[in-house]
Amino acid sequence: MNGVMTEGKPFALIARFSLPLLAASVCQQLYNIVDTAVVGRFVGENALAAVGTTGSVVFFMCALVLGLNLGAGIAVAQYFGGKKYDELKKSLSSLIFIDFVLSLLITIIGVFGSNVILSLLFVPREIRSDASLYMRICFAGTICMVVYNAASTILRSTGDSKTPFVAVVISSAVNVGCNLLFVLVFGLGVAGVALGTVISQFLSAIVCCAAIVKNKKALHLDGFELKLDRRALFIIAKNGIPSAIQSSLICVGGLSVQGIVNSFGTATIAAYTAVQRIDGIAIQVVVAISSALSVFTGQNVGAGKWERIPKALRSTLLLMMACCAAIAMSVLFFGKYMLMIFLNPETSSGAILLGRQYLCVIGIAYMIAGVMNSYLNVIRGAGDVNASLFAGIAEVLSRIFFALLLSHFFSTWGIWFATPLSWLCGCIIPVVRYYKGTWKRI
Repeated sequence: MNGVMTEGKPFALIARFSLPLLAASVCQQLYNIVDTAVVGRFVGENALAAVGTTGSVVFFMCALVLGLNLGAGIAVAQYFGGKKYDELKKSLSSLIFIDFVLSLLITIIGVFGSNVILSLLFVPREIRSDASLYMRICFAGTICMVVYNAASTILRSTGDSKTPFVAVVISSAVNVGCNLLFVLVFGLGVAGVALGTVISQFLSAIVCCAAIVKNKKALHLDGFELKLDRRALFIIAKNGIPSAIQSSLICVGGLSVQGIVNSFGTATIAAYTAVQRIDGIAIQVVVAISSALSVFTGQNVGAGKWERIPKALRSTLLLMMACCAAIAMSVLFFGKYMLMIFLNPETSSGAILLGRQYLCVIGIAYMIAGVMNSYLNVIRGAGDVNASLFAGIAEVLSRIFFALLLSHFFSTWGIWFATPLSWLCGCIIPVVRYYKGTWKRI
C-alpha cells in the first residue's frame, strides 16, 4: 500500500489518484441516481419531489461532522507526508470520539425534528408526509454515513483511493438491489428507497474500516489507542470548523434556493431534483481531480517540498479544462435523455423542459467550477482553511442573492443562472490568495 505523493511527476500522481477517486464518487452518486430514478419512474412525480427536497436538509445536518472529517484529513495528509506517525494516531483517535458524539446528536435532531424542518422550507403539503418519512429513516442511519466518510478520508489522505472505490462499488450494487426489491416487490415507496441507502452505507463503512485494520502497519497505526487528545482535538477543530462552517453555509445556500424552487410548484421541484442528480455525477470529475490536488499539496507541505505544488496546479488545471469541456458537451447534447431516466416524458413533459433549461445553463459553467476548485484545494491542502471558508461564504451569499433577485425578474431562469454566477464569485478569493502567496505562511 504505497500512497506517498512526495516523489514522482505531479501530473501522473494526480491523474492516477483521481481515477479511483472519481469512480468511487460516481458510484456513490448512484445512491441518489437510483433513488431518484426508481421513485420518479415507478412511484410518481410527487414522490420524486419528496425525496429531492430532503437532500439539502440531510447534507446540512451532517455538514459539521463531515467538515471536521475534512479537517482531520488535512492533518492526516500532512502528518503522513512528514512521517509524524504519533501525531497521526492521536488525530485519528480524537476523530473517532468526535464523530460518535456528533452522529448521535444529528440522529436525534433529524428523527424528531423532520416535520418542523420541512415546514420551514415551505415544502408543499401533498409531499410533506413522504419527505418526512424519508428524512427520518436516513437520519436514523447517520452513523453509517459518518463512519464511511471518516474511514474513506483517512485512506485517501494516506494515498489510498482504491479501497473507497471498492467499498462504494459494493454498496452501490446492494443499493440498486435493495431499491428494486423494496419498491417494486414490497411496495414500500420512499421508505424502501431510504432503507436501501442506509443498508448500502453500512456496507461501505464496513469495507473501509476493515481495510484500515488490515493495513494498520502500512498506515503506521501500530499501538493505536482510542483516547481523546486535546492537542489533536484542537488541530482537527482548527482545520475542520472552517470547513464545517463552509459546508453548512453551502447547505444554507442550497436550502434557500430549494425554498425558492419549492415556491414554483411540484414540476419545478422535480426538474430541479433530476438536474441535481445529473450535476451530482458531472461535478464529481471536478471534485475528484481537485481532491487529489489537495492530498498532493498536504503531503508535500508536510514534507517541505513546496516547489512541487505550482507544477501540480498547472497540471491539474490542464486536466481539469479538458474534462470540463467534455462534460459540458455531454450535458448539452444528451441532457434530454438524461432527464428521461428520472422523469416519464408522457406525464412530466413540463418538468423535462425546465430541466433542459437548467442543464444548458450549468453545462457551460463547469470550467468556472474547475478553476475555483483547483485553487481552493491547493490552499486548503496547505492548511489555509480560513481563506477556503471566506470563498465558501462568497459563493453562498452570491447564490442566494442572485437566486432571489433573478427569479423575481426571470422566473426559473433566474434560479438556474444563480449557480454559475455564484461559482464565479467563489473563484475570486482562492485565486487572489494563491498568487499573493499568503497560503505558504499558514
